[in-house]
Amino acid sequence: MRLQSLAIILSCSLLPGLTLAAEKTVYGLNEYVSLTDLDLQVAAKLDTGAKTASLSARDIERFKRDGETWVRFYLAIDEAHEHAIERPLARISKIKRRAGDFDPEEGKTYTARPVIELQVCMGKARRTIEVNLTDRSAFQYPLLIGSEALKRLDAMVDPSLKYAAGKPGCTPDANSAE
Repeated sequence: MRLQSLAIILSCSLLPGLTLAAEKTVYGLNEYVSLTDLDLQVAAKLDTGAKTASLSARDIERFKRDGETWVRFYLAIDEAHEHAIERPLARISKIKRRAGDFDPEEGKTYTARPVIELQVCMGKARRTIEVNLTDRSAFQYPLLIGSEALKRLDAMVDPSLKYAAGKPGCTPDANSAE
């Protein structure tokens, strides 16, 4: 009888976790993401080990507009349009350098990257996320989605899957929980 009571208590304590998991969407290691602000769809790598999202960009420069700091850049993505994109600067992110990227003469253990806000659609979830800008043209995926964006997207990642959500399917009235 005592063992049965313990089993019931343990089972009940697991129920809140099951409810939370049921609200999450399972995505694969790679997913298609629509960058709705930029009218572009790209393949992305979902990386729970990275904190921030990164978008492949080149010729990144900061400038002032109406007293605010903005950033101008070109997408470093083969299938992307070739005109400059301008967005307000949200902040500067300090990204840890890998041991192989450390320059002892410079002495910095991080790289400063501009961060912008972009609206994205993955699966049926539309959210505004922070994205840092860096040249990712040496990588297979032009967009890396880190843990902060994954949380905003209510995502769970199953690395054994690829493109589990299919093509982005956000409608104009899709949930854009900010």
